[in-house]
Amino acid sequence: MKILKTKDDLKEAILNCKHLGFVPTMGSLHKGHISLIKNSQKKSNKTIVSIFINPTQFNDKDDYKKYPKNIIRDIQILKKLRVNFVFIPTVKDIYKNKINSKFKLKKSEKILCANKRKGHFEGVLEVMDRLLNLVKPKFLYLGEKDFQQQYLINKYLHKKHKFKLIICKTIRHNKMALSSRNLNLKKKSLKTAQLIAGELSRIKNKYKNYNFRIKNNKLSLIKYLENKYLIKIEYLDFRNIKNLSISKFKTKFKLFIAYYIDNVRLIDNF
Repeated sequence: MKILKTKDDLKEAILNCKHLGFVPTMGSLHKGHISLIKNSQKKSNKTIVSIFINPTQFNDKDDYKKYPKNIIRDIQILKKLRVNFVFIPTVKDIYKNKINSKFKLKKSEKILCANKRKGHFEGVLEVMDRLLNLVKPKFLYLGEKDFQQQYLINKYLHKKHKFKLIICKTIRHNKMALSSRNLNLKKKSLKTAQLIAGELSRIKNKYKNYNFRIKNNKLSLIKYLENKYLIKIEYLDFRNIKNLSISKFKTKFKLFIAYYIDNVRLIDNF
């Protein structure tokens, strides 16, 4: 495995690589990341993983500082997986002195996380635009857990960079989506979050099977979950998977949620 720390290293290493698979990460790798990597290794000739905690997608400076980091463990995992390349750039290498994003979301797109985290997806799109410009992959592997993220990346960047987006299913443990942020949870809260995931899955199936009207039930549903599990829900929505519009339950839809537990913000969809 080649460890690439500069843009020049990267350019030289991938010069003649065709059908390159790219898995962008912010480190603290878990089985969800490993699943993305293994999917890339099956389909792509070679696989490159990036590890870069992107400052422009954090609307909270404390959240940025607290984001889990374990680069030594990450490299050990990637070596065992026999990944071809790992790209570990610095903030200066990616942004130089221009850290502002040129992307602006439409008003209709400022929903879910985009509504609650000002500038978050603008930062995501900016860093992905720069990484894709450097890596120039044939295939881009993203997880279904970050559904809104992969939807916007595909919408804004697909035509420019001409990658094929491969969406991989969410990897779960005790029904809870794996996330690097889970490392910041206390054991008791982790178990609670697992119970919440199980209940949300049942709620999704209930709406799917019986076609309840969300307008009459959403507020009571939020209050029920907050009181039962002592959490603070930031949003809970049923949305069409094609365009993220409010679901009318006539097409495929997902239940999206963001909530706080132990002052840790978790997102998921079912």
